[in-house]
Amino acid sequence: MKEQFIKELSTRYTFKGEKIVLGKAMLDREVMTDVEIGVPLKMINRHGLIAGATGTGKTKSLQTLSEQLSLNGVPTLLMDIKGDLSGLAKPGDHSNAKILERYKSLELTYNAQGFPVELLTISKEKGVRLRATVKEFGPILLSKILGLNDTQTSIISIIFKYCEDKNLPLINLSDLRKVLQYVTDNEEGKKDLVTHYGSIASSSLGAILRSIVTLEQQGASCFFGEPSFDPNDLLKFKDNLGVINIIRLTDIQNNPLFFSTFMLSLLTEIYQKFPEIGDQDKPKLAIFIDEAHLIFNEASKVLINQIETMVKLIRSKGVGLYFCTQVPGDVPEGILSQLGLKIQHALRGFTAKDKKEIDKAVENYPSSSYYKANELIQQLGIGEAFITSLDEKGIPTPLADTFMISPSSRMNILTETEIEEIVNDSYLVKKYEQNLETKGAFEILSESSNNNSTPKEQSDVSTKKTTSDQKKSTKDTSLFSTILNSAFVRDMGRTIVREGSKALFNALGVNKRRSSRKR
Repeated sequence: MKEQFIKELSTRYTFKGEKIVLGKAMLDREVMTDVEIGVPLKMINRHGLIAGATGTGKTKSLQTLSEQLSLNGVPTLLMDIKGDLSGLAKPGDHSNAKILERYKSLELTYNAQGFPVELLTISKEKGVRLRATVKEFGPILLSKILGLNDTQTSIISIIFKYCEDKNLPLINLSDLRKVLQYVTDNEEGKKDLVTHYGSIASSSLGAILRSIVTLEQQGASCFFGEPSFDPNDLLKFKDNLGVINIIRLTDIQNNPLFFSTFMLSLLTEIYQKFPEIGDQDKPKLAIFIDEAHLIFNEASKVLINQIETMVKLIRSKGVGLYFCTQVPGDVPEGILSQLGLKIQHALRGFTAKDKKEIDKAVENYPSSSYYKANELIQQLGIGEAFITSLDEKGIPTPLADTFMISPSSRMNILTETEIEEIVNDSYLVKKYEQNLETKGAFEILSESSNNNSTPKEQSDVSTKKTTSDQKKSTKDTSLFSTILNSAFVRDMGRTIVREGSKALFNALGVNKRRSSRKR
C-alpha cells in the first residue's frame, strides 16, 4: 500500500511546468519524503481556499504560499487583520529548533529569507493610503457598508443617478451628505428630485444621512477621497521578486464590514482595469482575503451573485483569489465550486454543529482510499493539512495529507522602527499621501446656496461669465477701432504731431542754426 501510495501521488503531483512546493505527503503519520506536494504555477489563477480552526496554521500557510509566489515573480495582496503578516519583510530564525526539526523530517534545507513588502492602509496606519471616491465605490457597495435595507439601497441608486445628471461629483462622504441635505431640506432640491425621479420619503433620506454620519465617526472619511488608488501599483517587482502588498487592518478589527466592503470595491476596480490576458504560464496577481466570512455575512443575494460572477471571470485577467476562513461552509457554494486549490487544516468536532461542518468540509475533497478523511481531519497537527489542487490539465489531484514547509520569513510582527524603514523607502507612500482638493458636490451646492441659484445654474456660472467677458471685450475693441479709423481723428493726430515737432525743434535751437547757414 505504501509503495502504491508513493507511486500514485508522485505521478499525479509531477508537473511539466514550474510549480509551488507546499510540503510532502504523509501516510499513517509518516512523512513520505519522496512525494512532494505542490501546485502548478499556471493554475494559481484558478483560485483557492485555506481553511481550518483557529491556531492550526492557516496564517502560516498563507505566508508560505505568498513567499513561493514572490520567488516565482508573482506579486500578491494580503489582508493583515491580526498584524502578524508584516514579518514577511524580514528573514526567519535560522536557529529555531522546531523549524530545523521540521525541515529535517522533510529532508529539506531551511533558508531564512525576507521578501520585498509594501505596507498599505485604509485608515490612519502608516503605509500607502488606499482611497476611492464615493462614485467609484458605487451605490450597492456603499449601501452594504452603510447597512441599508433594500428600499434604502434603491434610494441611494437614485441619488447617484441624480448627481450624475446634475454634474455633482461624489468624491467624499461630505459630498454625499450635502446632496442628501439638499434634496431633503431645500425646497428647490426637493421639487427637482420629485419632478424627475419620483417622491422619496424624508424619513428614508434622514435614515441614510444618519448612517453616513455614523460611518464618518468610525473614521471612514480618511478612505473616501482623491487620489484614488491605481490597482496597477500592486504589480511591482524588486530584485526579480514579486512584491508582497500587505493591507494593515489591525486598527479597524471592530469594523469588519468596512474593510470587507472595501475589499469588494478593490476587486471590482481590478476587474474593470486589468486587461484580458487569458491563461498564462503564471498569474499576474494573487489576492488573499483573510477572514473571508466577513465578506459574505449579511451580503444580499445580488451582491453574492456579483461576487460569484467576478470569481468566474477575473481569472481571465490573470488574477487568483484565495479565501481564508475557518470552515469551507463560510464560502457560498457557487463560489466554493470555483476554487481549484484547497488547503484544509484541522477542524475540531466539539459540538453537533461542528461535526456537521466537518462532514460538509470532507465532501468538498476527492475521496481517498488511503485516508478516513472525516476522522483524520480532526487529528491533523499544527502545520499539517489536507491538500488537493488542479493539475496542468485542470483535473483535481488526489487528496494528500501534507506535512507543510515553514515560512522562510519571520513568523512574527515587525517593530515600529522596521515599519518606519519600509514606509520611508516607499515611493508609493509619497505618491498617495497628498490630498487632491477637487471641487465636488459639497462645494457646488454650497456656492449655489450662497448665490440663490440651482446646482445647474451654478455649474453654468463660470461658462456664462466667460462668454459675457468675451462679448464685452469684443464690443470694446470694435468701438476703439471705429474711433481710430475716423477722418477727424487722423487729421487731429497729424496736427498734434506737426505742432509738437515744431515745439521740440525750437527748444533744441534747430531753426536758428538753419537760418545762420542760409546767410
